[in-house]
Parts: sequence; structure tokens; C-alpha cells
Amino acid sequence: MSRRRSFLGKRLVLCFIIVFSSIWFVFIPKSAGAAQITSRSLTLQAGATDGGSKPGGVVKHLYSFTIPGGSNVGSIQFLYCVEAGGTCVTPTGLLTTAATLDDQTGATGFTMVNTTNGAPHLTRVAADITAQAVTYLFGSVTNPTTTNQSFYVRISTFASTDATGSPIDTGVVAASTATQIELTGIMPESLIFCTGATISKTSGVPDCTTATAGTVSFNQLFSPTDTATATSQMSASTNAGTGYSITVNGPTLTSGSNTVLAMNSATTSIRGTSQFGMNLKLNTTATSDPAVGAEIDATSNGTNLKGQVASGYNTQDTFKFTSGDSVADSAFGGAGPTDAQIYTVSYIVNVSGSQAAGTYTTTLTYICTPTF
Repeated sequence: MSRRRSFLGKRLVLCFIIVFSSIWFVFIPKSAGAAQITSRSLTLQAGATDGGSKPGGVVKHLYSFTIPGGSNVGSIQFLYCVEAGGTCVTPTGLLTTAATLDDQTGATGFTMVNTTNGAPHLTRVAADITAQAVTYLFGSVTNPTTTNQSFYVRISTFASTDATGSPIDTGVVAASTATQIELTGIMPESLIFCTGATISKTSGVPDCTTATAGTVSFNQLFSPTDTATATSQMSASTNAGTGYSITVNGPTLTSGSNTVLAMNSATTSIRGTSQFGMNLKLNTTATSDPAVGAEIDATSNGTNLKGQVASGYNTQDTFKFTSGDSVADSAFGGAGPTDAQIYTVSYIVNVSGSQAAGTYTTTLTYICTPTF
């Protein structure tokens, strides 16, 4: 009986020990873990000459994230790794020892420590941080050299000023290098020149595809008591280094052996005399006879619009015609390349009372010569 009681007592003691141990294990306090840094991103920005994601490019890394807050933070580490977790291996070719802290917002007052490649950290006197969005811009970071390689940066905050000890808050961002797309195009030597009865604009730009046929009739029958008029247009643009020059070439108006005298020197229109001339101006002043023509469209500005009318053809109400003359060029503000502009050429005919009857015609050829 005594031996049975002894055995029973031992069993009770053993059960008590097991129960006590189980209760002790349940109430072991859990160690506090780091909180998660949220709204985090890494943007690769262009450097002085390299695109942001260029493999091996010297670029800028912009970090944006929200710190949970509620802790004294003395440093923030940025650990560059080829994987998001596990043992950190620095990406091939990455160089952060020349990195600089170019800008900071939110939690500020940090300076850069870049002595360990792949693990730069920001440091300051430890101070409490409230939950807030922050940005840190790193300059002069050399990207990993492997093309199209993803890499990760593990961000951690610390109470220490040298990124040692247990992290307070953590988070991971991802980025990738990328093959640069290199586009190549050639702008050849260019001259766009056209003539026609009219030329229109497309989206505000003179458009030679809209040029109409070059058959032009005067507005009325020739008469010693009135001046007949007609107009045509031309447009030119070039990237030639010293621009272009436009000449007019052809005979005066003729009908068989009969002619209308060309105005070989610039003069005004005089009714009752034999005159064939032209200019490239708007002739609409109170004394204009006739009222015809238009100014250069668009107006020259001496930079990208350099068209101008040549001497002899650039005076309002004064007309001239000499075959081979330069009538326009792109030298307004200095000879050079120019965008497209439209010239309106105004023609006048005056005749004497003895002018022989007939159909008078001429074929004029405008030649635009660029100098590259």
C-alpha cells in the first residue's frame, strides 16, 4: 500500500511539472519586430549625360517612402542587393562610394555616408520622427552594369547614427537597368520650293502640296484707262547654311511680234503707257494704283523666319521686271536657313491707246537656289 501511494505521488508531481512548464511557455513575451516602411519607391533619374536606367550609367536615385514614425531615428541605410531577401549580394558594377545627397524632404537634417559600396546610409543626431512622407535624392550613383537586371534596395531606419543595431522600420524597393533604345535619323540637305496661282497653309504652315496650277489670268482686259493686275504665289524653306535666293526668269508679255515694255527700273504704275512689272508687296495705301498684293506670310523675325524681298521689288506701289533678277532671299537678320513662308507676287500691265490687239502671254520661271 505504501509503495502504491509513493508511485501515485510521483505521477502527481510529474503532471504538475508538465502543466507548469506549458503555462510558462505560453506567457513568454514575443520580441518586437520592425514595422513596415510604406508607399516606397525608387525612381532612376537621368544624370548629366546618362539615362536613368542605363546599365553602368552615372545617374540619380530618388527614394520616396513613408516612415511609420514614433521612434528616434539617427540613420537610414540603403542596402543594394541582387535579391529582395536572404544574404545580400551587391549587384555587379554598382558603385555608391561617389554618391551624394542632392535633396531631402520630410525628415531632413541628414548627411550622406558612402564609405561602404552598396550600403550608403544617411546620418544625423537621433530625433523622433512622426509618420510622414519623405524623399531622398542620391546623385552620382553608378547603376549595375548588367543589362535588364532587376535589383533591390533594402531600406532600414536605426536609432544609431551609423546604421548599426536592430532596425526600427524596414522596407524593400525594386528597380531595373534597361537596354537603351538608340534612335538614329538623318536630316538631309533640304529645299522645299513651290510656285502656283495660290498656296495654302496646313496647320498654320505653308504647304506646297496645296499649290494650284500656274496658269494665271489678269483681272480685266488691257486698257489705256485702267491697270490690269494678277497675282501668283511661291513658298520656300531650306536648312542651307547661308539660305536661298530666288530669281525670276522669262520674257515680257508678247503677242506675236508685239510686246508690253518691261519695267527695267523700279517705278510707279502709270496708266496710258506701256508697262509690265511686278513686286512682292501689299499695295493698298490711299494712293495705291492698283490695290493688289500681300506681305510675306508668316512675317519674318530674323530667327527661324528669314525671308525678305530683294531690292527693286520691295517698295510698295513701285514695280519692276528684269529677267534674271533676284526677287527674294532668306537674309532677313543675316543670311541663313529658314522655315517656310509664302510670297505673293503682284503683276501689273498698263498699255497705251495704240497697243496692238492680241492675246499677250509670258512664261515666267522662278528659280530658288540654296547655298549649303
